[in-house]
Amino acid sequence: MAHPFDLTGQIALVTGTSRGLGVELARALAGAGATVLAGMRDVGAGARVFDDERERIRPIALDVADVAATRRAVDAAAASLGRIDILVNNAGYGAEHDPLEVTEADWDAVVTPNLKGAFFTTQAVGRHMVKAGYGRIVMISSQASLVGLTRSAVYCGTKAGLNGLMRSLAVDWAPFGVTVNAVAPTWIYTPGTAERLDDPAFRAGVLAQIPVGRTGQPADVAAAVLFLASREAGLVTGAVLPVDGGWTAR
Repeated sequence: MAHPFDLTGQIALVTGTSRGLGVELARALAGAGATVLAGMRDVGAGARVFDDERERIRPIALDVADVAATRRAVDAAAASLGRIDILVNNAGYGAEHDPLEVTEADWDAVVTPNLKGAFFTTQAVGRHMVKAGYGRIVMISSQASLVGLTRSAVYCGTKAGLNGLMRSLAVDWAPFGVTVNAVAPTWIYTPGTAERLDDPAFRAGVLAQIPVGRTGQPADVAAAVLFLASREAGLVTGAVLPVDGGWTAR
């Protein structure tokens, strides 16, 4: 049976694939037929995650906080493979702070990967997509971009900013066949969130905000990404797709 969103023959780049959601997004794209470049800061250690999947998933060194190195990595990949059809901007950092205690270092630690890194990675890939006349760009945003969360001013600000970047780029690049969208997940159960979501009191507080009554799985996010990355989503651009079980619908 054919995959509902067939990506056979396409080249995808996913950032932040050392662990968690990024790993599953890379696997989902590969499962739909794409050749996936799995960007990660520590390619030596992180690449082992994909040891059994090297035919479809190729780890590459890519630290979105290093703009010059990111540009070189993107250009090298595009030169080697001929193009990049899909970009999933997944790399990011989440942290909670008392807003009265945020330091400049706290600010930079969140803003650099979540906003600066995402923009300049998109710029590097976008140059190739605009020239080719085709591309699908998906930003991994957050429900935190759509509502206020306590102790999360910096994080919420970066994700709301990411939505703004996405909309502007969608308008700029629509004439060139490049769509730009965002997926805004709720709490997704991954190794990085397991400790908190496994705490009964914390989990109960989260579930009280989600009308469908459950947290997310990586497959929930992957399904939205696969749609937006597909040719079938050609008329969808500049959109934020919440994958939040109704949290932001309240």
